[in-house]
Amino acid sequence: MSKQNNLLILILTIGVFGILTTEMGVIGILPSIADHFDISVSKAGLLVSLFALAVAISGPIMPLIFSGINRKKVMLLVLGIFVVGNIVSMFASSFTVLLLARVIPAFFHPIYCSLALTVAATSVSKENAPKAVSKIILGVTAGMILGVPITNFIAGSTSLGMAMLFFAIVNAIAFIATLIFVPSLPVKEKLSYGAQISVLKKPIVWLAITTVVFIGSATSSINSFIAEYLETVTNISGKTLTLALLILGLASLVGNLAGGNLLTKYASKTAIFFPIVLGLVHILSFLTGKSTVPMMITILLWGILFAIGNNVSQYWITSAAPEAPDFANGLFLSCGNLGITIGTAVGGLFISGMGTQYIVLGGLLFLILSLVSIVLRSYMYSPKTKQLAS
Repeated sequence: MSKQNNLLILILTIGVFGILTTEMGVIGILPSIADHFDISVSKAGLLVSLFALAVAISGPIMPLIFSGINRKKVMLLVLGIFVVGNIVSMFASSFTVLLLARVIPAFFHPIYCSLALTVAATSVSKENAPKAVSKIILGVTAGMILGVPITNFIAGSTSLGMAMLFFAIVNAIAFIATLIFVPSLPVKEKLSYGAQISVLKKPIVWLAITTVVFIGSATSSINSFIAEYLETVTNISGKTLTLALLILGLASLVGNLAGGNLLTKYASKTAIFFPIVLGLVHILSFLTGKSTVPMMITILLWGILFAIGNNVSQYWITSAAPEAPDFANGLFLSCGNLGITIGTAVGGLFISGMGTQYIVLGGLLFLILSLVSIVLRSYMYSPKTKQLAS
């Protein structure tokens, strides 16, 4: 990759990190927000759930609407909206104002992330596209996992307002860097809305959508309750819990790079073996969950595989619709958020019905379903099957 491409991908990575930290960072400060506005923690949780719902709704639509506009201008628009939203959040006089300041930018979230993935993939050769995309997903994963402890630390050390300022600063850095260093990115071959939506007629796309939802459900059914699992099953807390979550976050960064390399060399095999390997790790965690040291090893593996799962999901859906990359990446974001919603709900049901230790069963269920859909697509669209059909 040239220096210019490396700089472009770095800026895009910072941008998605800022947007994902804005989305997920508040998880660690929900109790503080509840106290500040004198509301329940469950009501404060609307800051997360409504944000995710907005992303799921706008995922396929907004990237489609903006697909024909100069990509640099669109990215500046989205980053600017996030900067303004975070500044308004700093000075929000009521919870309603804070909620609006988060939900409105959430509708624009899929536009930037979809464009970042598309621009990264098209800025390099087709063979190196998975590696370039993995770096963008590195920003996504870092925002989702590392954003929470960073925000919690800032709010605990200073104030809620300073945590919101942190969101604004990261997005502002990405805005300024985009403005100065990113060249104009006009859309050379604009696809009509109909041409992009028409990819939904392809069965392979629906198989990919199903796979992404199942993978998202499998990982989130455990990740959403990881802290509770470690506290109640492994019986660790305090600094040890913080260390475990840090291991999870750092391992996920390694997993992003590993996922990009694996998909570059062995795309289909990586997709097929991912749910099998993660399923074995789930079984391992069920057997060793009550022992601290073995569980730390499991946490390390969880982090690596969580990130690889994100890479597999993005590749699986964009490779099914290469003629409409922006729309495909929007579908990836929408289906991923739908998977988070389903997985979290199912994980909660297992906790209330059987106990926290059994959330791994929900993960295993979704992994089996994802493996079936991956194998079905691999068989139906293999060169040998096509040859026999013809």
